[in-house]
This record gives sequence, structure tokens and C-alpha cells, in this order.
Amino acid sequence: MLRVGGTVACSMACRNLVSPNMALRFRMPLQKLHPLSRAIHHRYNASANPPRPPHRSAARHFTSMSRLPMRPPKPPPRGHGGWRYQQHRNFWMLRLASRLLKLRYILLGSAVGGGYTAKKTYDEWKDMLPDMSEYNWVIPDFVWEMSEQIDLDKLTKMLPELEEIAKLLPEFPDFDKIGENFTFLKSILSTGVSVVSEEASGLRLLLADAPGDPTVKSATETPVSSTPEASDKHFKKSSDKEKVDQLQEELLRTQMKYQRMLERLEKENKDLRKVVLQKDEKGIHQRKVKVSKSLIDMYSEVLDILSDFDSNYNTQDHLPRVVVVGDQSAGKTSVLEMIAQARIFPRGSGEMMTRSPVKVTLSEGPHHVAMFKDSSREFDLGKEEDLAALRHEIELRMRKSVKEGQTVSPETISLNVKGPGIQRMVLVDLPGVISTVTAGMASDTKETIFSISKNYMQNPNAIILCIQDGSVDAERSIVTDLVSQMDPQGKRTIFVLTKVDLAEKNLASPNRIQQIVEGKLFPMKALGYFAVVTGKGSAGESIDSIKDYEEDFFQNSRLLRDGMLKAHQVTTKNLSLAVSDCFWKMVRESVEQQADAFKASRFNLETEWKNNYPRLRELDRNELFEKAKNEILDEVISLSQVTPKHWEAILLKKLWERVSTHVIENIYLPAAQTMNSGTFNTTVDIKLKQWTDKQLPHKALEVAWETLQEEFARFMAEYKGKDQDDIFDKLKEAVKDESIKRHKWNERSMDSLRVIQHNALEDRSITDKPQWDAAIEFMEETLHARLKDTDCVINDMVGPDWKQRWLSWKNRSPEQHIRNETKNELERLLKLHEDHTAYLANDEVTTVRKNLEGRGVEVDPVLIKDTWHQLYRRHFLQKALQHCNLCRRGFYYYQRHFVDSELECNDVVLFWRIQRMLLITANTLRQQLTNTEVRRLEKNVKEVLEDFGEDTEKKAHLITGRRVQLAEDLKKVREIQEKLEVFIEALHKEK
Repeated sequence: MLRVGGTVACSMACRNLVSPNMALRFRMPLQKLHPLSRAIHHRYNASANPPRPPHRSAARHFTSMSRLPMRPPKPPPRGHGGWRYQQHRNFWMLRLASRLLKLRYILLGSAVGGGYTAKKTYDEWKDMLPDMSEYNWVIPDFVWEMSEQIDLDKLTKMLPELEEIAKLLPEFPDFDKIGENFTFLKSILSTGVSVVSEEASGLRLLLADAPGDPTVKSATETPVSSTPEASDKHFKKSSDKEKVDQLQEELLRTQMKYQRMLERLEKENKDLRKVVLQKDEKGIHQRKVKVSKSLIDMYSEVLDILSDFDSNYNTQDHLPRVVVVGDQSAGKTSVLEMIAQARIFPRGSGEMMTRSPVKVTLSEGPHHVAMFKDSSREFDLGKEEDLAALRHEIELRMRKSVKEGQTVSPETISLNVKGPGIQRMVLVDLPGVISTVTAGMASDTKETIFSISKNYMQNPNAIILCIQDGSVDAERSIVTDLVSQMDPQGKRTIFVLTKVDLAEKNLASPNRIQQIVEGKLFPMKALGYFAVVTGKGSAGESIDSIKDYEEDFFQNSRLLRDGMLKAHQVTTKNLSLAVSDCFWKMVRESVEQQADAFKASRFNLETEWKNNYPRLRELDRNELFEKAKNEILDEVISLSQVTPKHWEAILLKKLWERVSTHVIENIYLPAAQTMNSGTFNTTVDIKLKQWTDKQLPHKALEVAWETLQEEFARFMAEYKGKDQDDIFDKLKEAVKDESIKRHKWNERSMDSLRVIQHNALEDRSITDKPQWDAAIEFMEETLHARLKDTDCVINDMVGPDWKQRWLSWKNRSPEQHIRNETKNELERLLKLHEDHTAYLANDEVTTVRKNLEGRGVEVDPVLIKDTWHQLYRRHFLQKALQHCNLCRRGFYYYQRHFVDSELECNDVVLFWRIQRMLLITANTLRQQLTNTEVRRLEKNVKEVLEDFGEDTEKKAHLITGRRVQLAEDLKKVREIQEKLEVFIEALHKEK
């Protein structure tokens, strides 16, 4: 096998020797090397293909290594002597020697370059001979064809001449080495084509034993030459294996060396790109030009809009993104962090950390930063405190998105990560798939995770990054079955085996890892298979330390050394490159189709709007909310335009309605029924003081607050009749209720109101006749209203009278008949004793009951007292009205303090005090309303509107209807289509 490699290497070396580009390889001047190389090349071609005539340019050059191009000597001219001819001949010899001296450097460089190239090419081909079942790319098919096409005999005949030319140059050092190189080439090439064919057959036979390479043919298809000469040149099987192992180790070291060189170059390139980006950014900032968005940022914006889009026209989101799925704790988040080159996600030991999908948009930038879609804060990923803050923020957003009683949420968190050298793509990290619901989880957690994963994977253009834990048994995997269901052909799946270091340490049979990465162990299929190491499991590991550990592991791993893994299948660096290439390939293939689908959806929506709402603007939910917000604020401002007279009239009326019952029943009647002027005034003062201290200020503030609410509602109702859109009714009602709920009257105003009311009730001096007459009128109205109410109560007690019974065909009930008889008996008692007290004595009750029993009416004493209360109340109110009429002329007696029993108008003074207190209270409340509370209500309304505006769910609940949904869909479809068109244009420019 080594000899075959050497033969092939020498063949390639000789091709390099005669190549005109050899000067570039060894940094020699082209003017010195090119003629010789071209001559050798033409001689070889002429010997290999004799029927083909040589090129004219080649004919002008020498055709042999021993013959040099020179001009023939001219004959001596006639008429001159022989000494001139001899002199001329001597000059010709000098010029020939000079040319030979120049030519030796060309020949010397060619010989040295050819020997060095042959040796170097041989070493390179020798190092590139691993187990060909896994590294079949090292010896491609054209090598086997080349052995049949090259005439090695003719090429071998040219080597002695080169060797002799090299030895003719005495001034150049180390000719033995040069001679050895040509001798070595001659010895190898002398075997001819037959040896190459025999070695090729032996190599194919050896490669037939390599497992898993369908490109290598079996030994039966290529017969091996059985000549003694060929069999002597084969190595023994044991020595072949040892040398193959050595070659594989050398190949691995070479690959690692070039990998380190590549990483160093990439790092330098990253630093240079960072400097360039910083300069560009600085220049743009100085010119004050708006920075254009990158291609991946434009694409991410489209995905953000689509995440909230729900169309009724079946325009589904089929734009590509990389969906990261895997079993819980399989290392999904760690792989994503390695791709993002920062530890940005919260972590825990064995518990579920990813509770909602996280969309990460990776792009290149001068600084390594992260930013949320809905926030302007930048997290510097180079600082540990910013990394900790970012992880904490992600965890808070995840927990906030999870509803009460649930464990995971389908709500997506959008995060942008930029940095030098980061591959551009969009990844979605999903919650890990679980097999069992543990304590503390919702009962439907498993089904919810499956539903979220299927929702993302069912996108036909989504790239599925399937993460499998290599440290556990493959049979325990759940995600592989799920992925195989969503992508049975494996056309968009990339399989990643994590924790390979633990797998190599724990697995008894490393061939299992080879079966996994070759797709033979799982039923699922994939585009590619990768093996990665994402650290030692420590939470404090940095990305750089993880990279170093991963590189050291694969450099020393027997998985790669034994050919179980290919070099391009390992490290997260290769994984990120492969995923990024696949992502952009999928984007270029599908984005225009998606743009056409949204264009058709837009046409359908616009047609529906024109047919159903031809005279209305296309206002979405946010625009409608702003319109309703302005209308509500206008209605609140209208409260400040209410006149003080209107406020006081409303407050005075409502306040008296609220306190009149207490004034009549608890203050006036108990005091007036004492039949004594001094007792009346004393009782009134005491009860007024108690009322003012405890109840009156609270009642007044309640009345003011209710009045403000009613006026607010009245203005909103008036606006509703002015061609207002009924789509806002639900919103306005909710704003009104929430504003009233939040509004609280200023409690400090209660104390000042109490003092004002107390001072008003303490005043007993009526200064003029109009005030006296106003008090009497107020008293009469009040007493008439109470008398009317009392008559209604009595009529309900006794039932219809004889007119109603005859005209309306109504009859009394037995209880009403008893009460009517009782009423008649008590009225006779009142006629006999007009100045009777408010209460019946027990003997009077007994007398009334016996009189009724004598007429055959059985009456309960309680019914008698109840009937007496209403009859005496009517009797007292009638007498009070009569007394009130008499007091119309009593102002002068009151003013001169005459004491006359018939004109003691203390009750009029009481009603004047009540009336004056009501007026002063109404004025005070009106001032508080116009100066303070209306503004506070306006502030509350604004706060409620702001809160509703930030709550998307609240707006969706309060502003509903097909018109709203149609406008929403139309706006989003237009936005998506426009952004897709801009993205497609930028994508074409990048090509």
C-alpha cells in the first residue's frame, strides 16, 4: 500500500516538475524557470503522443536536454584576413560561455525544485493514506485513471538527464541530495505501469475490508495480479495495519495542525472584520446616516411579525428557521450557546430550565452584545455581570409567560445576539421533550411540549437540529421518534450527538457511536451527523475553555483516530458552519414562494374590505383604540365645562334626597312630638350634632362622587348619539367602571366639610323675610311629600275605598278589612283627643281591641299600634302644615323675640338651618369637584387608558368584530409582504 502511495506520489511529483507553475510554488523567478519547464513538458508530450505535430512555439526551442539553442557561426567575410575571423570566433565562444553560465542557474533551480517537489509531494501523499474506508476523499477516482493514461517509461527516461544536469553544477551545495531524489524517482518509476496497476488492485482489495464505505468495490470485482514480482512487493497484513495506524495518526496530527492554523487565521480575520465594522460604524455615526439593517435582522423581523399572525386564509408561516429539539438535559441549550459564543441561558442541574420557546437571531457585528426585541438595553456578553443579568432576565420572562397552573408556555421570547465571527441564522430553542410528568408539573406538560415542538417542526422549510445525549442509552431517546414522524425522509434534519467525551468513557463498544453518526442505529434519517463536546458539565466554564477542551478531546480521541468519526463531523465550529449553510440555502429556495403566498392573501383581504366597508378607513385595533381614547378624553374634559349653578342644583337635590328621611324621622318628628319648645330645641341640637359628627360628611361625599359619575356617564351617552362608532361601547364602559373604581375622594376634604356643616347648623338667625318664606316653603314641600307618602301607606293597609271597589272591581283582603275597621276605631279616638301623644297607652289599646271584638273583629294589639302610628303620623303632619301656614306671618314675632304659643315657629327655624346647611354643603362640594376631583378623574381615566393600551389581551377583548380582525390581518399581511420584498431584494444583492 505504501509503495502504491509512493508510485502515485512520484507520478504527481513529476507532473509538478514539468508544470509551468512550479516557479510560483518555490518562489523562483518565472523568467529563469519557465523555458526549461516548457521544454521538458513539450518533450514529454511529444514522446507520449507522437502522431500529434509539435507546436510552432515549441519548435523554436531546443528539443533535447543536451542541445542548447544557439545561432550557427557566420562564415568569414570576403576580403578580410584570417586573424579577424579568429577574433570573431573567439568572441562567439565567449558569448556561448556566458549563456551557459546563465543557463546553469536555470537548470540548478529546476533540478532543486524538482527534487524538492518530488520529495514533498511524496511525503504529503504518504501522510494522506489513512483507512480509506473513511477517507476515500484522499485518493479520488482520477488517480486510478491517471495510472493508465501516463506513459511512465517515457517519463522515467527523462530522469537521468535531469540528474546529470544537476551534477554539472558544482557551485550549488548539496547535490547528493538532489541526485538521491532523482535516483529515488527513477527506481520507483522504473517498475512501470504494471506495478501501479498491481498496487492499485492490492489497495482496492485492502479497502474492500473497510466497513461502511459503499464507494469501495469488493476484492472479487478487481482481480489481483498473481505474478511473483507483484506478490513480492505487497506488504504483510500485520505490517500494513501498523503502518496504516501510523499514517492515520500522522494524518490526524496534520489535520489538527491545519485546523489550528485555520482557527488562527479565522481569529485574525475576525479581529480585522471587527476593526472594519467599528470604523464603518464610526464613519456612519459621524455622517449621521441611518444604519441599514443587516440581512438576518430583516429576516428576523419578518419572523417576529409572523409569530403573532393568525390569518383566516390559510397563509401559514413556512419561512425557514432552525428548530432545536431534544430530550430534557440533552444539551440543546449548551449547543446553542456554543454557536452563539456566549453562555446566555439560565441553567440548572436536571430541572427544566427552558419553559418557553426562545428565538435567537445570530448576526455579525463589531461588539459581542445581546438585546431583546422589545427592549433597548444592550447586554455586553464580554462582561460576566451583564451575562448574569441576561440569564436572569430570560428566566423572568419565561416564568412570566407561563400562565397559572401551567409548566410551559408557547409564547416566544425573541433575542438578538451579535458578535464578530458569528454565523448568521435564526434558531428557536424549544423546551426539552420529557417522558414522565414529575411532581410540581402540570398534568398536561408532556402533551404541551409535544404540541409546541410539532407546531415548529411541521413547517416544511424548518431545519430540525435534533440533539441526542451521547452519554445515555440510545434506546431511551424520545425525540428521535418525534423527529422521524415530522421529517421521515430526513431532508431537513441535522443530527447532533452531544457529550461524546462521556460516551467514549462509558460505552463498552465505541462502534455504537459510529453507528449513531452513520445513521444506522436510529430509524430517523438526517442530512448530516455531528459529534460535539459542550464542556465538562461545570456551570462556570467559559466558551473559550469549552472550545479548548473540545479540541483537545478530539485530537486525542480514538474515535477520530480509528476512523469512527470524520474530521468534518466534529466540533461545534463545523456544526455551526453546516447549519448556517443549510439555513441560507433553505431561505433562498423558499422565501419568494412565501412572498407570493402573502401577496395573494393581501389581495383577498383587500377585496373583502372594499365589499363590506367601502366608506371606512382600514383602522386596526391599535388605531381604533387611539381614536376611542381621544373621544373618552374629550368627554372627560367636557366635565370642566359644566356651570357651577348646574353642579349646585344637582348636588342640592341629590343631597336632600339622601338625608331627608333621616331629618324627618330621626330629628324633626321626635323633637316636634314633645309639644314643648325648650325640649324641641334641645332635642334638635343634640341630634344635629350627632348627625354632623358621624353621618352627614360621609353622605355628602357619597352624593358628590355619585354626581360626578352620573355626569361623566351622561356626557359619554350624549357623545354616543353624535354619530359615534358603536364599536367603542364596550371599551368606554370598561374605562368608566375602572376609572370610578380607582378614583377615591380626597379624605382631607371630609374634615373641612364637617366643620363647615357644623357651623352652618349652629346658626339660628334668619336675617330677612325672604329667607323666612323660603324656609316655610321648603318645610311645606317636605311635609306635603311625607303626608302623601303616609296616605299611600294607609291606603295600602286598608285597601280600596268604596269608589275603587265599584269602579275598578277591587275588593279588600281579610287583613285589609281588619285594618280598615281598626283605622275607623282609631280615627274616632283621635277626634276625641286631637292633642293625643304619639303613643297609645295599654288601656287604650285594650279598649280599641274590645270595641272591635264587639263588632266581631279579632285584632292583634301589634296591628293596633302599627295602624295608630300611621294614623297619628298623618294627623301630626296635617297639624304641622296648618301651623306652617300660620307661621307665614310670624317672622316679625320671631325677629322681636315675642313669646306667643301659637306662633312659636321653632320647626321653621329648624328647616331653615337644614336648608342653609344643604346650600353651603352643595357649594363646598361643587368647589371640590371643579377644582380637584374632575382633574383627578381625568388623570385616572388617562391611567386606565394607558394600562389598557399596554394590555394586548384587554384590547382584543374590548375591541372586537370582523371589521377589526379584517383590518388587523390586512395590516400584518401588508407589512409582511413589504418586509419580505425588501429582504428578497437585499438577498439578491448579496448574491
